[in-house]
Amino acid sequence: MQDLIEDTAGRAIRYLESLKERRVAPPPEAVERLSGFDVPLQEEPITAMQVLEELDELGSAATVASAGPRYFGFVTGGTLPAALAATYLAGAWDQNAVFHVASPTTAYLEEVCRRWIVGLFGLPAEAGIGFVTGATMANFSALAAARRALLGRRGWTSKRVGCSVRPR
Repeated sequence: MQDLIEDTAGRAIRYLESLKERRVAPPPEAVERLSGFDVPLQEEPITAMQVLEELDELGSAATVASAGPRYFGFVTGGTLPAALAATYLAGAWDQNAVFHVASPTTAYLEEVCRRWIVGLFGLPAEAGIGFVTGATMANFSALAAARRALLGRRGWTSKRVGCSVRPR
């Protein structure tokens, strides 16, 4: 396992260091080499190292250099070294942050971050914060919260998504 993780880190470092020199859009020949992924599903498993090598050798050159200094396209992120390293560690932890009992560390970190955000934006100390998986769930959560607030102002209660009851 250590060889795999170290090899992965080396490949990631080489990729990130190459972004300074490479063009933003992948060259056409790199995109054409993606066809190397389109093979019949093999009968026997291949090693994790082989999978990693294939992903890197066929995929890395065909990526858009969105983490590079010359990318001015969509807002897709922008991984800093500390964030990438934390992602590696979080992936190794493989925690479900839903409840304290499922992961005390991630639950505690979420509470610390909640306090930071509340203080940063001057929100009431009891304000709740929801951490989601990405933009789609953030938008869904915001719409659900707004729906509940708007219905509440009109005298409706919504205890479950999609179930609203008007008081008599």
